[in-house]
Amino acid sequence: MILCAAATLLVSATLEPAAADDASLCGDFGDEAVAACSRLLARNPNNINAYFARGTAYFLEHDWDRAISDFSQAIRLDPDSVYYYSARANAYNGKQDYDRAISDMDQAIRINPKWPDAYFRRADSYKDKGDYDRAIADLDQAIRLDPKLAEAYTTRGEAYEAKNDLDHAVADFDQALKLDPSLADAQQGRERVQALLTKGK
Repeated sequence: MILCAAATLLVSATLEPAAADDASLCGDFGDEAVAACSRLLARNPNNINAYFARGTAYFLEHDWDRAISDFSQAIRLDPDSVYYYSARANAYNGKQDYDRAISDMDQAIRINPKWPDAYFRRADSYKDKGDYDRAIADLDQAIRLDPKLAEAYTTRGEAYEAKNDLDHAVADFDQALKLDPSLADAQQGRERVQALLTKGK
């Protein structure tokens, strides 16, 4: 009986962590999360949540290529989810591969043309690419769909600022701060533009 109990303990010690523990760890960040997600995927290569969670962990470490690979697997398993395209677009943005980011958000918009975040995220790529007019057009649409999307006003303000359209820029930064006074980017943008407007008087 003692020998059997010892054998059971030895086997238990050599087994990988329980799937339930891995599922919990996989939702965290860092190396432990990556390892837990990888163990889940070794058990089930079609575990879409594990691909998405591991991709997110890689994304937060700025490991863009691995994040893109995992988000691509999630898209393969569920090609109708706007969230996986959005996540991969964010990773492409991290790589400054704006055209691929825009292409992913094009697909998200085809899937759900009434999702304001899709226009907002595509606009962010257009802005970073320097295509301010398309960014503004997308942000107009995002705001039409969700007039309380404060970040959209901030990004549109930045696009107007880049175009040297300072009056529109400050109006957007003001609206962003009205909706969410904690937005540091909007506050900083407003201060920049106000300084330019004061200097121009």
